[in-house]
Amino acid sequence: MTIRPGAPMPEQLRHWMRAKAHPARSVPCPVCGAGEHQPCHLKTRNRTLTEPHPQRISDWALSTACCPACQVEPGIDCHDDGWARATVHDRRTQEAKDTAA
Repeated sequence: MTIRPGAPMPEQLRHWMRAKAHPARSVPCPVCGAGEHQPCHLKTRNRTLTEPHPQRISDWALSTACCPACQVEPGIDCHDDGWARATVHDRRTQEAKDTAA
């Protein structure tokens, strides 16, 4: 079998290899600019972080889970009494982690 760089990887194998990665890596990071399925890094780009940036986790929760605190659907920002929040509620992040597991 010839090994070719850039050859497509079967989806089952790709899923198995990413199983240990944080599910928030499925969205790009707005802080460091890491692409989908890439680890977050420092701005100097010489150190890879073990956990995603909090804003990346917040963006992932926003796109995947409903918020039990303010009753909004995925893709809609959380709010406090009509005022938009900069981040999502902690309960929404927990809901996203529970559904990803």
